[in-house]
Amino acid sequence: MSARLGLQTAQLLQEMIRNAAVNDGRPDSGHEIRQVRTLQSFFEGSGLDGVVVEPHPGRGSLIIRIPGTDPHAPSLALLGHTDVVPVEEAGWERDPFGGEIVDGVLWGRGAIDMLNLTAAYAVVTREIARQRFRPRGDLVFAAVADEENGGHYGAGWLTEHRLDLIDADYVLTESGGAPAGGKPAIGIMIGEKGQAPRTLRVTGVPGHGSAPWGSRNAAVIAAEAVARIARFRTPTVITPQWHAYADALELDAETTAKLQDPERLYEGLPATGLLQGFAHASTHTTISPNVVHAGDKLNVIPGEATVRLDIRVLPDVDAADVDGYLREALGDLLENVRIEGDEFVQSTVSPTDTPLFDVLRGAVRRARPDADLLPMLAAGGTDGRFYRLRGVPAYGFGVLSDRWDYGKFRTLFHGHNERIDLESLDLTVDAIDHVVREFLGRDHGVRVKR
Repeated sequence: MSARLGLQTAQLLQEMIRNAAVNDGRPDSGHEIRQVRTLQSFFEGSGLDGVVVEPHPGRGSLIIRIPGTDPHAPSLALLGHTDVVPVEEAGWERDPFGGEIVDGVLWGRGAIDMLNLTAAYAVVTREIARQRFRPRGDLVFAAVADEENGGHYGAGWLTEHRLDLIDADYVLTESGGAPAGGKPAIGIMIGEKGQAPRTLRVTGVPGHGSAPWGSRNAAVIAAEAVARIARFRTPTVITPQWHAYADALELDAETTAKLQDPERLYEGLPATGLLQGFAHASTHTTISPNVVHAGDKLNVIPGEATVRLDIRVLPDVDAADVDGYLREALGDLLENVRIEGDEFVQSTVSPTDTPLFDVLRGAVRRARPDADLLPMLAAGGTDGRFYRLRGVPAYGFGVLSDRWDYGKFRTLFHGHNERIDLESLDLTVDAIDHVVREFLGRDHGVRVKR
């Protein structure tokens, strides 16, 4: 069955890549309604119609629910987003929206993040309907907009306004499946870091660009602020997830010890290769100055500048900690810099002692008998947080082929030459199909209040 479902997944993934649902953060970008129309065509003849919501013109999501036979059995949602991030076409070897298959590899923006899974979820949902499999609990397929800009028109909006459509007791979403070490261990995202975006408002004194000496140039102050933040080290924290991941890497004992020691972690980072960024992010609250603006005219010294900070927080870090880090990093620059913003979303982690987690472990072992699941904390954000914040377990799950490791996997997220091999599509869709049938087909002895 996996080959047939894998082929369907690849074909649907190609169509979704070609829809170019690029979300650049503006309300009128995304155009995810194109993905909705593609999915509606895909489901034609299956008896599944679903509900379309469109909070903003073009920002559409499709939700399908297959009712279970037991109203008190746990339900499962397959949560996939349909938008993708922009590309820099000059850095790509192939058309980022061509959906080409070359030597068993499918290229295109969204191939990894996460149209591959959204397509696989659709394939499994349609297969369940066509075979008239009657799940004990509800199966929810949700293809949502705007994940790449916070879910304001997607999962976030649905949680606030139409929770009835997407509500479930357990959730599968992005972004797991990459092997780690030689055992192998298959990564599963049980949680993610929180978010605390901030803006630095820099005040200088405007003047004529022909006489810069002695001026209070807001751009120069902003540059120094960026440099200080880049040098600043937040506390190193060895989470249980990172401790286990360092073990799974199967490095030499001394390097592993360094990676598990907050006093020596920086010494061990070079040995992790492509995983350095993830290793650092897994053990630190990170502050990344990503958008800097100053000045509008060449011959005018700017009197104002802004620096927008992407801040991702570890568990047990709060908003006061974040602002304290910034004040410590900026020091005497605070005379000219004001910290703005109070948004804060805490880090979320799902338990692993759940009936669904056991089924996920079994699905992995069907594909790799010697493998086990490796719980991980995602450095980035996903729509899974909208469920975890309500106490609903959400897992980033998949099964990728041996050609992947997590370092390589991560470089393609929002990067050039995003792609996925067809073998991984086969493995993932087969695993998801198995999970849905096993989890929704058996009595877990759990009764859910409705």
